[in-house]
This record gives sequence, C-alpha cells and structure tokens, in this order.
Amino acid sequence: MDPRFAKTRELLYQLRVADIIRREPIVTHPDQMMSELRAILRDRRISGTPVVEDGRVVGIISIEDLIGWLSSGGQDCPIREKMTRDPEVLYADQLLVQTIQHFDASGFGRFPVIDRRDGSLIGIMTKGAIIEGLLGKLEHALREEEIRQYRASHIFEDLTAEYKEIYLTYEVKGKDFDLAGKASTQMKRNLKRLGIHPDIAHRLAIASYEAEMNVVIYADRGVMEYRITPQEVSLRIRDQGPGIADIEKAMRPGYSTAADWVRELGFGAGMGLQNIKKCADRMDLRSTPGVGTTLKIRIFTRKANETE
Repeated sequence: MDPRFAKTRELLYQLRVADIIRREPIVTHPDQMMSELRAILRDRRISGTPVVEDGRVVGIISIEDLIGWLSSGGQDCPIREKMTRDPEVLYADQLLVQTIQHFDASGFGRFPVIDRRDGSLIGIMTKGAIIEGLLGKLEHALREEEIRQYRASHIFEDLTAEYKEIYLTYEVKGKDFDLAGKASTQMKRNLKRLGIHPDIAHRLAIASYEAEMNVVIYADRGVMEYRITPQEVSLRIRDQGPGIADIEKAMRPGYSTAADWVRELGFGAGMGLQNIKKCADRMDLRSTPGVGTTLKIRIFTRKANETE
C-alpha cells in the first residue's frame, strides 16, 4: 500500500472538524439586503455564507439562492426572506471521516461549524477546506516521518562515544502460543525504525521467530537479548528448559522432539535450527540437559549497507 494513502486514511480517523475548518468565516445578517449579498459574494469570491444573528446560526445563504433571486426579478429584500432556515450544521469535535460521509449523503457544498457546548459559530466547512486541510496535514505528517526516520537511521552517527550499542530485551513465556512471535515482530519493527537494511531485518526476524518458538514449545521461560551496533545485529536467547542432549542430531533437518499436540498446532517440524543457521552469519548453540539452552546468532550489517 502506498504510504501516502495509508497515512491519509489514518488522518481521516484521527482529525476532527476543528483541525481543518476555515475559522472566522465571512458571515451575513438576516437583515442585510440581497443586493449587499451579491456584492459580498462577488468581492470575496465565495459561494455562500452562514447567516448569523445574536451569535447564533439562523440560516445559510448561497450563490444558488442569489441566482434564484435574480431569476425572479431581483427585487431587493432582506436575506432572511431567501436564506435556508435552520441549516444542518457540523460540530467542531466531529471526526473528519464522519464529515465526509455527511457531505456525500447530503449533497451540500458547505456546512456551518458550531461549538457543541454553546452553539456559537466557529467556522465553515467546505469540500475544498477538507482537501486543503488534508493535504496540509499529510505534508506535515510525512515531513515529520521523514525526519524521524532520518534521525533513527543516523542514530549512531549522531552519538558521540567510543562504543555505540543498543540493547533490547524481551521475556518469553513457555507454552504461551497466544503471545508466540510477539517479541520477534516488535524487534523487526524496531529495526525498521532504526533504518537497518531490510535484508538484515528480514533475516533477523526469521531467525528470531524460530528461536522464540523453540522457547515457547520446549522451555518454561526464556529471555531474548538483542544487540545493535553500526557493524552488526545479534541475538542471544537463553531459556530454562530440558536442554538438548545431542546438538549434532538436533541440527539435522526434520529432527524434532516436539509433542504430538505441538505438531497438531503446526509447529515442531524440525527445521527451526536449520532456518536460523541459514539466516545467521555466525551461530553458536550450547545446551546443558536439565538446565537450559543458550543460542547466539550474529548478522553483519556493514556488507548489506555497502551493497545498498
């Protein structure tokens, strides 16, 4: 999906009418004459105004009303005789997505915007204001995102120190398949925010997920420790579980000691360690039966960055 489209849709559900309305709109009074309205619309180049009396919206008058008046002879009269009384209004705290739906359903070109608490006029909303407001907010949001991504991807360059490292730690609960993979998903998102090369993030995500699932399937609990430097990303995952009696056998494709109920869930096919090995530049697996297992993997980032 185009990130601009996704951000636009997000804004539709975040913004409210007050965020983009045209404030301090040009208004008319019901006692003003239609001839005055004609001059106002022409000089201000607008197509209509709210009609306000004692601070309250009592009507709305549009260029269509003006044309109708002119077609009927143009005999001067107060605006109150030609205006639409008790017009539909929008509230300043309404969501923008609701406003767009309101425009589509009514077919109107403009709505007065009032304060829900006291009914006072705040501004006017038009289709043009929606487009202009969205474009302005979208441009601002995308600019902020570009700045955030730049700062994240240059975080190591911006830091002054002899050693630059970021550590992130996640706890994993054994047999909890509802949360299985959560740590790996969050880590992949963090790598993206830090501007890590997509290939590196993808490889680490696969290796991390396989390692996390092994903890969920076999151990009681585990800890996943990620380390990010300008040169590499690495993962050390330590668990408290039954351990691995024969690491060489465990590394064979298809070898698995997973219980039948785990296999029925679609896990424990015996390819996890193989997949981790394929994704890692370095892999170290150590285990003590009855105590637990420690797995370390390293993926070097410099080569990927140079390729890019």
